[in-house]
Amino acid sequence: MKKRSLLIAVICAGALPAFSVSGQAQRTEKPLKQVGKSPLKVFILAGQSNMQGQGIVTSVPEGGVEKPGMLDSADIKSSTLGARILTNGKAGVGNSLTIHAGSLAAAATKPNIVYIMADDLGYGDVQCLNPKRGKIKTPHLDQLASQGMTFTDAHSGSSVCTPTRYGLLTGRYAWRSRLQSGVLEGSNDPPLIAAGRLTVPGFLKKHGYATAAIGKWHLGFESQLPGGAAPVDRKGKKRDPGGKNAPGGRGLRVGSRVIDGPVTRGFDYFWGCSNARTMSGLIENDKVIEKIEPVTMLPRLGKRAVGYVAQHAAAAKAGKPFFLYLPLTSPHTPIVPAPEWQGKSGLGDYGDFVMQTDAVVGDVLGALEKHGLTDSTLVIFTSDNGCAPQAGTADLEKHGHYPSAQFRGYKSDIWDGGHRMPFFVRWPGKVKPGSQSAQLICHTDLLATCAAILDEEIPATAAEDSVSILPALLGSDKAPLHEAVVHHSIHGMFAIRQGQWKLALCPNSGGWGQPGDVDAAARELPDVQLYDLNADIAETTNVQADHPEVVARLTKLLEKYISDGRSTPGARRSNDVSVDVRKTGGERKKQKSAAGAVDP
Repeated sequence: MKKRSLLIAVICAGALPAFSVSGQAQRTEKPLKQVGKSPLKVFILAGQSNMQGQGIVTSVPEGGVEKPGMLDSADIKSSTLGARILTNGKAGVGNSLTIHAGSLAAAATKPNIVYIMADDLGYGDVQCLNPKRGKIKTPHLDQLASQGMTFTDAHSGSSVCTPTRYGLLTGRYAWRSRLQSGVLEGSNDPPLIAAGRLTVPGFLKKHGYATAAIGKWHLGFESQLPGGAAPVDRKGKKRDPGGKNAPGGRGLRVGSRVIDGPVTRGFDYFWGCSNARTMSGLIENDKVIEKIEPVTMLPRLGKRAVGYVAQHAAAAKAGKPFFLYLPLTSPHTPIVPAPEWQGKSGLGDYGDFVMQTDAVVGDVLGALEKHGLTDSTLVIFTSDNGCAPQAGTADLEKHGHYPSAQFRGYKSDIWDGGHRMPFFVRWPGKVKPGSQSAQLICHTDLLATCAAILDEEIPATAAEDSVSILPALLGSDKAPLHEAVVHHSIHGMFAIRQGQWKLALCPNSGGWGQPGDVDAAARELPDVQLYDLNADIAETTNVQADHPEVVARLTKLLEKYISDGRSTPGARRSNDVSVDVRKTGGERKKQKSAAGAVDP
């Protein structure tokens, strides 16, 4: 861990410290234990990591600060500050005090973190990313982009829902888990995140954060119906969960209990649903509390998130930051814009739903501003995978709107349209407004980035595929952050990206797009696809025959990442199951059946 030097001044009530600081710094105030009748305070200056300064300790009671666990004329440990205090002699008038502690440096500058992830929103659905071929207005996302950094080469860990969320929260590719293709069913699955695995909320909680997930979980939990019955009978047949067959209506009955859900994986609080199919069963923490109509879910998520910001604003200002993970349910099917949004886009329900999603983002950003938290909050917006064909992509294209912008493919596919995502980061005072980064990054990078922000270490047993993007955010990156990034499709097909080269180890889309298995075989397409993205961003020309050395090099690197159990430096780790880098159609069907995957 890097050592950072901070200046502190201990004073009695009413006295003012004198500071002389070079560089930018921010003063925060933390109360210390009372000494006799004199309540003490510590003022912490925190700014650039190389800051220097001087302070004066005034009006300290004779004999310094009383023990135990506070300041003394000697070098002691402070239980209140959680750091070691070094004094320049006996504590008293005129003496400077310097503290060396990365944890205290971080404590003075810990940002709140709001991570908003849309569901099935394509790169080209955001107006500022697709001005020539995008027809949907997204004013709030456009404004967010103008206020921070836009990553133009950001990727989800998969081109479908569940595995992306696993990678986001664990910093590990989901294909290292039992889920080799598809997604989880939603209402009664063993949780995909193992109980002992470190998660982003678990890590942040250890470092003083309040943590909440408001939205769609879709990472598995087991459940118990009211009265204690399991949702599966002795013969393995599902009991009626009490829902309707209408889209989104298969939620668990009110009163059902969630077992091994979000609040057991690092979150203090959860409010939302399992997935799209079970959206009608509204869950709070570990109980189904209400049956709702799917059309009400998105506005209620927005209101709940706004309420959470309001509820935690005072604590955040007092030094208790929060992590709000907001995985929205939109614009995924069921595509159900609220009545007041219907007809707004001129592109049908999908366009209306995207506009409503944008408005919810605006509401959350507005709540941060209202409560004075904008400057102290890191905001990230992205999507879990590309736009789904079920949104009517063919018809949208006929009307001049291209949800994948210039990229090939959609949700489920191995091509970039399946997993290249909008990715905006706003962090006032840290991230330059209106900036762009062409760094190749992945959703798995969140855990390592949080650790870098807090100047804390990640255990060697966690975040095997997570790389900090903090250098890019601060504008200090001079080289690629990732050696390479691995992509994965709904059918479990692999691709690896390094620099200009992208190698897909399949002859087809790897998903719902064409060509599929049958068409690829009929056309006798090569077993692999190699694209030079510098020359062919739309992945139209397979150049594998022209560059066999690149195919061999990238294949070897992907195989190494699989066998090492990690793509980052460190000791080798084990995957949860055997991973087959080249899958046939028959193998994919077997894996899908074994995983319990369904149409997401």
